[in-house]
Amino acid sequence: VRQEVKDTKVEDDSFYLLTLAAVAKELKRRGLAEAKGFLAVGLPLTRFGAEKNDFIKYLTKNKRVSFKYENEPYYIEIDDVAVFPQCYAAVVDKIPTMAKKTLIVDIGSWTIDIMPVINKSPDESECVTIPKGLITCMRSINEQCVRQLNGEVDESEIQNIMRYGRSDIDDEYFAIIKAEIEDFVDKVYNSIREFGYNLKTTPIVFVGGGAVVMKNFGSHDAKNISYNLDVKANARGYEQLATMGLKSTKRLS
Repeated sequence: VRQEVKDTKVEDDSFYLLTLAAVAKELKRRGLAEAKGFLAVGLPLTRFGAEKNDFIKYLTKNKRVSFKYENEPYYIEIDDVAVFPQCYAAVVDKIPTMAKKTLIVDIGSWTIDIMPVINKSPDESECVTIPKGLITCMRSINEQCVRQLNGEVDESEIQNIMRYGRSDIDDEYFAIIKAEIEDFVDKVYNSIREFGYNLKTTPIVFVGGGAVVMKNFGSHDAKNISYNLDVKANARGYEQLATMGLKSTKRLS
């Protein structure tokens, strides 16, 4: 089922179900079917303050949850939920090494977060969230495919092209997909420029699932631009921040 862009993460059950699926995958990886859990999750930078409390209520509406994932039963008890800003979490371990003003651009499924780091600290007053992530790009690809060729392309195929930059699908479809992805990449760079950043001199780090898209399809191959291709960078950051928070709480108690 195609996911549409959401105004918030709590307007329907989509994110709740995605969270349960992620928990199930983690339990399966550890060979478990049930567990007590502490959820560390994220929200877009500029919506963090306004939506944090609602998101915690949303994820803790059922403290005990029995569910099935890929026909396997799971049971979890949610002890607590900690929410952190996306983008910041993806680079939290790298910020101490950023000697110069650096721009972090986190391209996710739903949003693009732009965060300047100045003097090794995020400048919250200049953070921007753009509600046009990879899902909008995938949607425009299939709109063009239908308009020009009267057929859609499976989203898993589009994701593979984004990830690897190539495909063995029909040339006409590939040309449309490539053109739409390049247009998406150009729009990202234009947004960065519109917010006053010099694409040739500002150190820019792309993170999130879209970092590989910028690397594969971007036209700006300059030494000031780098890419963190770890698609789990935000998740690792949430875990690190949650662990730090729990240790701090234990020291104070």
